[in-house]
Amino acid sequence: MTGDSVVISGPRPLRGRLRLPGEKGMSHRALVFGAVAHGPTRVRRLAPGDDVARTAAALAQLGVSITREGELTTIVGRGFDALRSPDGSIDCGNSGTTMRILSGLLAGRPFRSVLTGDASLVERPMARVVEPLRAMGARIDGRDGGARAPLEIDGGGLVGCRIELATASGQVKTALAVAGLQARGTTEIVEPAPSRDHTERMLAAIGAPIVRVDARTLRVERGEMSAFSIDLPGDPSSAAFFVVAAAITPGSELVLEDVAINPGRIAFLDVLRRMGADIEVTPRDERLGEPAGDVVVRASALRATTIECHEPFIDEVPALAVAASFAEGVTEFHDAAELRMKESDRIATIAEMLAALGVTAQPRADGLVVRGGRPTAAMVHAHGDHRIALAAAIAANAVAGASTVDDWSSVAVSYPGFLDDLERLTDVA
Repeated sequence: MTGDSVVISGPRPLRGRLRLPGEKGMSHRALVFGAVAHGPTRVRRLAPGDDVARTAAALAQLGVSITREGELTTIVGRGFDALRSPDGSIDCGNSGTTMRILSGLLAGRPFRSVLTGDASLVERPMARVVEPLRAMGARIDGRDGGARAPLEIDGGGLVGCRIELATASGQVKTALAVAGLQARGTTEIVEPAPSRDHTERMLAAIGAPIVRVDARTLRVERGEMSAFSIDLPGDPSSAAFFVVAAAITPGSELVLEDVAINPGRIAFLDVLRRMGADIEVTPRDERLGEPAGDVVVRASALRATTIECHEPFIDEVPALAVAASFAEGVTEFHDAAELRMKESDRIATIAEMLAALGVTAQPRADGLVVRGGRPTAAMVHAHGDHRIALAAAIAANAVAGASTVDDWSSVAVSYPGFLDDLERLTDVA
């Protein structure tokens, strides 16, 4: 590394076995649910990135005891009523998950709180969570009428109701479920399409009064839950970068151990299989309703396809775009407008990344068209976006010559140890 840039030389095949950091979405939820459960909750292999650390720090500001010893994190919860008014604003950093889920938690608490974040987060859309919480009686204000942070929340007095969301979002659904657990009456949450379902799986497993009516509808009653223990499986979004890296780099054969294989979270594997990737999944067990297993991937020739970008794998699109750049033919990404509202405008930054690598990529309003070819070594600007930096790194590892990826410190948001893991898997005699 030089300053905030990293130089990666390739091609280097990936071989061996890797256990990934704990699942990021489950880590956020385990912290929040443990904080309001009754008793000590024990979580092994909590995700290590800054986003999850922001959630833990926020809960500590609310009076929750959280301790960490090695891989074990202990959260001592005493129910919703034990949460206290925070001293000062809660800084969510770059974590939209932290801000949206905490909005639902704090909307039900009888005190005032303020949620803020870094320059990127305060520009991201919050009306999608603020407006349905207001329908439950929440008093939330912010910039642009509550569409942007900082969010000022005067909590308490929520009443359950039926809420039909305009956008499928696992984060918003979680916020409303946590609010519903504190509201009088029944809360029904209806999505336009299924989103990530970690919340309903975990809450049901720990005894919360929540029912999945169908794939798009949740019903929540007022109530609480018991403390729990879980060894978190590996994060599929982190796995996506290594799966693609192995698929596009000749000579690779990689085993990713103990990954979360929730069907909604590994849909990107089906896309890669359709492109010709050699991938096997072997189930292991189930933890709090979440299946885990091993993923084996071998290098293979890829071909283009058409990809409809559903919410459960929207975070994997940067990795899939790299796969498309190595595939034969033209790959089209549709229904990906959500990418324009991430840490960067990811449609624009993915297209810029691929162009730097010598690949023709045409951005569209809601997607991307990628003409596969022969990517070359390049200087890639990550624009402060961790997933762009990681996508550029796996492309760099697969091409001949030395590439430079800047803004490398951004990977601390989700996967600070990525480079060490990549070096270990490519350091093969």
